[in-house]
Amino acid sequence: MRMISQMTEAIGQIMNLRRERKQEEGLLVIDELLDKEFRLSSKLIRSLSDDDLIKVMSTNGLPDTDHLQAIAILLKQEALLQAELGKETESFAGYVRSLRLFIRLSLLEAEPTLVQPDDEVRDLLETLRPFELPVPAKRLLMEWHEAGGRFADMENIMYELLEDMALSAADAAAVYERLLLLDDGKLVQGGLPREEIRQGLTDLSVNHMRSEQG
Repeated sequence: MRMISQMTEAIGQIMNLRRERKQEEGLLVIDELLDKEFRLSSKLIRSLSDDDLIKVMSTNGLPDTDHLQAIAILLKQEALLQAELGKETESFAGYVRSLRLFIRLSLLEAEPTLVQPDDEVRDLLETLRPFELPVPAKRLLMEWHEAGGRFADMENIMYELLEDMALSAADAAAVYERLLLLDDGKLVQGGLPREEIRQGLTDLSVNHMRSEQG
């Protein structure tokens, strides 16, 4: 309850500063919160990988998803402030970091104590629509779509990774093989019927043969 109250107050304060065009002050508020509330410096929070941050924010192997949600919210707000200041590079990096954390929270099936992680992922994807996501974010997004039963969306990301040469044909085939273990109803609901999966496997095999001959 203290965390919810604190974050609600902080977001309200940041929104007021945005209305007053005091984005720099808003960034200072976020820095202070990151430094004060999470046993880590704001600099360290930003520098740690997702995996390392989750490990550090865990007790006896259990991630503190409330604190991770709070960090993801603050990084999203920071990215918004930077966007309003015209700092597109910093803003993009912040949005992507927040997106990755919210996807991981969703995959951890975190209780939506502060926000609903899936809703935040969708909102951030809409914000980032004009941009090309980095490969690690695409990999996480592919995993998120599969976990949520959105198999057609997962396949779209999978083919982007294949085109980026960031996913092997063998790994893609393994994904299709995993989906074939599901029942027909679930596959149809996910937008990827069994026939399309089998066709995808055939296409992968044909393309692999062509690349070897070439």
